[in-house]
This record gives sequence, C-alpha cells and structure tokens, in this order.
Amino acid sequence: MPFIQILLVHIPAWLFCLLMIVVYVAISITSLLIIRKYYPHQKCKPHNDIAGFIFATLGVIYAVLLAFIVVITWQDFDKAQDITINEANCIAVLYRDATPFPAGFRAELKSELTNYVKAIVNEEWQTMAKGQKSENAQKAQEKLWELYGGFQPKNETQKIFLVESLKKLNQASEMRRQRIVYASEGIHPLLYFVLIVGSFITIAFAMLFGTENIVPHLIMISLLAAMIAITLFTVISMDYPFTGDISITPDVFTNVLSSLMSS
Repeated sequence: MPFIQILLVHIPAWLFCLLMIVVYVAISITSLLIIRKYYPHQKCKPHNDIAGFIFATLGVIYAVLLAFIVVITWQDFDKAQDITINEANCIAVLYRDATPFPAGFRAELKSELTNYVKAIVNEEWQTMAKGQKSENAQKAQEKLWELYGGFQPKNETQKIFLVESLKKLNQASEMRRQRIVYASEGIHPLLYFVLIVGSFITIAFAMLFGTENIVPHLIMISLLAAMIAITLFTVISMDYPFTGDISITPDVFTNVLSSLMSS
C-alpha cells in the first residue's frame, strides 16, 4: 500500500490537514528567522525589485502546476463516483429485467444479487480503502455469471431479456474493475516530489525579500505556507477516492440492497 494511502487510512482528515498546516508554517517561520539572523533585511532590500519579477514568474509556474494537479485529481474523483453510481444502477436493473424469467430463477437471482451487494458494502468498501478487492465479492460475482450461464430461455421474450441482462452484468463487472483500479492507483510519486519541492522553493524565495519590520513578513510567509499546505492536502485527500474520511461512500449500493430486500 502506498505511503500516502497509509496516511489517509490511519490519520483523520481534520488532523492530517492541521498537521500539514502546522508543519509548513513552523518550517517557514523557523527558516525566515534563521535567514534574517545570518542575512539581514538590509542586504535583501536592494534586490526587491528584480526579486519581485522573478517571484511572480516562479509563483505562476507553481500555481499552474498545482492547479493542474488539483483539477486532474478532482476529475478522477468524480469519475470514480460516476462509475460507482452506474455500477449500482446496473445491478439494480438486473433484478428488474428478470421479470419475464421463471419465479425460481428470479428468487435465486435475488439471493445471489443480495449476497453480492452485501459483500461490496460490508467487505469490499473496507478492502478498497487499502487498495484491494474483496475475494468474497469476486466469488459472488462469479456465482452470478454461473447462474446466468446455466439459464435456458424458453421463449423469445426471455431470450431478449437474457441478452440485455448479460450486457448489464458485463457493464457492472467492467465498472467494478475500474472502481478497484481507482482505489489502488494514485498520482505518480514524481508529481508529489515536484509539488512538495516546488512548495518549499516558492516559500523560500518569498523569504528573500527585504522588509524592515519582520512581523508582516512572518505573517505573509505563514499565510503563503498555510495556503500551499491546504491545497496539497486537497490533492492528497482526493488522490485515493475510496480511502480516508474524504471518500466515496457505498450509499448507492446500500440503496440497491434495501430495494432488493424489500422486493
């Protein structure tokens, strides 16, 4: 399991966010005080004009990179949520499309679908938080394939509905595979390296401005560090859409389960 995913599993979101802010602000304040001690503002002030232009360029480069990663992460989170909803809808449609089938087959299908959705809600959602799939859910899915594979339609209506049901089962299986992929794969470690190193370079450059009063400088550096920390937390918390407090819930599957059990 990747290190980022381990952090999301074991640390609550609010505490993780607070820790990131505290660490970034503490490092920034400490670094600024050290720089001021060995490189006083009188030496920095003459270069403020040119430093401002360079800092503006550096800030734009990092902001664009950070915004790009945030957008990509957000889009992946939304895609994972859409896949989850569509998968649950496919499973719900399977029972509805079984209306023309014999009562015995429908009863067996209802039982197998209920077991499958229970395995997803009660087991697979916990294993996905660690980037893994549930073996019981996999077995329940295989039983559904066996059930449909052994059914012999007796008229044209049942043949049509069987074909449609197999299409929906194929779609549900494919979406489950995609859901598990989203649960186990995050941003490439190289991008995290660039984001973290870039954040410290940006903050460090802001420390080289010469200001006579250190208090406003400390406040500005702290706010910059806090903003970067919050944005990085947003990227990290949504990187694995099924892990941590900020994650996709199995509510849509719970609704399908309720419908199956009440039908």
